[in-house]
Amino acid sequence: MSARVTESAGRVRFSVRVQPRASKSELAGEYGDAIRIRLAAPPVDGAANEELVSFLSSIFAVARKSVRILAGETARSKLIEIEGITERAVRDVVSRMPR
Repeated sequence: MSARVTESAGRVRFSVRVQPRASKSELAGEYGDAIRIRLAAPPVDGAANEELVSFLSSIFAVARKSVRILAGETARSKLIEIEGITERAVRDVVSRMPR
């Protein structure tokens, strides 16, 4: 796995690369040192960001308020922070992604 994940003070940070307007929301492999995610929502009025937060909260079984977009609100590349999970949890999910 080449995705870079850091853990500090009960929070995990990692980069994602999103593809809006996909047929369904799903993990789609890696993009450099980021996790690639396809999102069913369009990039209009924050819909893709909302879908990303919902998608990540369901994958990692945390509350939506535990998932934050720290950087890249209007870009495809984003920095994500999730409270209440470990680096190992992220690596486990990434290891089950399609290659």
